[in-house]
Amino acid sequence: MQPDVIVASATSALTPLQQATQTIPIVFCAASDPVGGGFVKSLARPGGNITGFALYEYAMGVKWLELLNQIAPRVNRVAVIYDPDNRSSLGQLPEIENRAPSFGMRLSAFPVRDAPEIERAIDAFAV
Repeated sequence: MQPDVIVASATSALTPLQQATQTIPIVFCAASDPVGGGFVKSLARPGGNITGFALYEYAMGVKWLELLNQIAPRVNRVAVIYDPDNRSSLGQLPEIENRAPSFGMRLSAFPVRDAPEIERAIDAFAV
């Protein structure tokens, strides 16, 4: 088959599609970190035969800090609990870390993969 276009609905489908063709256009619907995954050069100018819609923008994490600051302006310590195996988490973390001081917040980041690690992270943050 030689389709005119291929639509991929998940990030996991992009790697095999990228390996299969570099000529048939591929459109993704909700990819996590398409730039970091090497699927596109940038969101503004994807280049190549792959383009689409990212799941969300990394700057959203900064918006969460901003909202927290508006709701509870006295908060000055923030814990970010994230999955280190999730590309989106890894993309958001630097954005959040860089902007936390501008809101007067000290940030503690905790990579977790399971429930016991979540509990340990909360315990570590509580001290």
